Amino acid sequence: MAILLGCDSISLDFPTKRVFTNVTLGVNEGDRIGIVGRNGDGKSTLINLLAGILEPDDGRVTHRRNLSVGLLGQRDDLDDSDTVRHAVVGSAPEYEWASSPRVREILSGLIPDVPWEGAVGTLSGGQRRRVDLARLLIGTYDVLMLDEPTNHLDMRTINWLAHHLKTRWQAGAGALLMVTHDRWFLDEVCTSMWEVHDGSVDPFEGGYSAYILQRVERDRRAQVEEERRRNMARKELAWLSRGAQARSTKPKFRVEAARELIADVPPLRNELELKRLAVARLGKQVIDVLDVTAGYPDPLKERNGSEHRQEVPNERADKPVLENVTWLIGAGDRFGLLGENGAGKSTLIDIIQGKLKPLSGRVKIGQTVRFGVLSQQLDELQPLLNDTIREVLSRYKRSYIIDGKETSPEKLLERLGFTQEQLWSRIGDLSGGQRRRLQLMLTLLKEPNVLILDEPGNDLDTDMLAIVEDLLDGWPGTLILVTHDRYLMERVTDQQFALIDGHLRHVPGGVDEYLRLASSAGLSDGQGGSPTFARTIASKPDAKSDDTESTGLSNAERQRLRKEAASLERRMDTQRKRIDELEAQMAAVDPTDYLALETQQRKIDEARAAIDDLETAWLEVSEQLES
Repeated sequence: MAILLGCDSISLDFPTKRVFTNVTLGVNEGDRIGIVGRNGDGKSTLINLLAGILEPDDGRVTHRRNLSVGLLGQRDDLDDSDTVRHAVVGSAPEYEWASSPRVREILSGLIPDVPWEGAVGTLSGGQRRRVDLARLLIGTYDVLMLDEPTNHLDMRTINWLAHHLKTRWQAGAGALLMVTHDRWFLDEVCTSMWEVHDGSVDPFEGGYSAYILQRVERDRRAQVEEERRRNMARKELAWLSRGAQARSTKPKFRVEAARELIADVPPLRNELELKRLAVARLGKQVIDVLDVTAGYPDPLKERNGSEHRQEVPNERADKPVLENVTWLIGAGDRFGLLGENGAGKSTLIDIIQGKLKPLSGRVKIGQTVRFGVLSQQLDELQPLLNDTIREVLSRYKRSYIIDGKETSPEKLLERLGFTQEQLWSRIGDLSGGQRRRLQLMLTLLKEPNVLILDEPGNDLDTDMLAIVEDLLDGWPGTLILVTHDRYLMERVTDQQFALIDGHLRHVPGGVDEYLRLASSAGLSDGQGGSPTFARTIASKPDAKSDDTESTGLSNAERQRLRKEAASLERRMDTQRKRIDELEAQMAAVDPTDYLALETQQRKIDEARAAIDDLETAWLEVSEQLES
């Protein structure tokens, strides 16, 4: 395999930290590398070094001549005044990108609901992320470097992105480097892993699961070596303690060797552990959501006077967010809530807590229920930003009983990765991951018996996610989890429910069943579906929905054209598969049988000509719909 890029003995120092020391790595054609490590250990810095964005203090980074590298950062460089069209395809004429099946697939997979002529500055964070991804993926690069590509993406889009990256290049071609905390995504896409820690980078073969197995074996061997080292130290100390006179005659080098054995013991990595905290006792009834329909008032009606709103406080919007939802939540239930962005998960969570009154139906909350909520935006910490961690902890009980032992909130927080010095930090100065860990701890210190977690894995590295999972494994109360992290969802919940088109349904088959249901439901326009690109073009902000548009097309004619476009796309997909089959058959033909080779090549040429005709027909239909 040819090497595409690499680094030789690179070192890098930041003002307060040494990031890398003498690191040598290589990226070959066909590599699909996942990069993991603790937050702050240098994963993003490593990608920026390899991409040429940063220069090392020592050593060098080399690229193959004419190598093209595409980089997705954690923050985009999109211009707020740009249209989505210009941000994604630039000034390229429409016939260039619209006639490409690959580009159409990317646009339909990532941004079917985003206004094509809308301004980037009006988009939500999730929409901006998908626009930036689409911009990158439609390019042709030898190497893709992606920093947290799944941030702000829902589960269906993550599933689409994994499939795209797996099939983007042929086997042995291109290269992918990816930093992400989504462990399912790492397992699905990557064939090797780099672990960044303590200024070095350790390579591992296989995806995330294989990496964990190898790391466990490495740690086991290290533990055996450490036990051997400790036994030797104990023997040395016993030898040194045999009386004052004996000690005075002992060779000095033996004393120094014993001290070194003790002083040089390295701290164990991943030693964080948090056992079960107490919870308030739950009664027989927890939460019953019965035939609930919920939504928000129509914005036009909302602008009317307050007197009118008081007369119709629960007047429906044009389409409720939730319709006839029944959900019975009992003591000890561990439920996961699935759904696209905008499907109504936050609305249902507000209904469960009694924050939002349903338009119809009832919500019964048991008298003994005590909620603990970790919100996605960490709103609970906003009033505390100017306080130090110690000041906040002083407002809680001074001791808690965990597994029969008494401990303090400060000690518990240290187990979640905080040092003694960090306990004096202002909360406003903490990183996103530190704030999330702190708020999770504060939520648990209130001893709730119903725990609602909205994206608890945001900003956490894979090691810290494992710690949180261990903590949730021992949670004795009722747990409701909302997350797009498939690994976390399947690990800590027993049953999953999905919101599809405003209705809640149980999915015994878990995430896989939900993805099948969502796909068959044909969700689109913000529900993460995969509509035809003709429909995407037709949904521009300036498009009129009236039956008699300037084109003079009736609704029936437009419907016929849409069906024809969809039919042409299906036929193109079939023809592309036919070409792949013919090319595979060509490889099996005897190279000395010139007649057979010629016949097979003729079939391939005919199939390619047929797909050209289909693409031309599709373009004509699309132009009629757009004009």
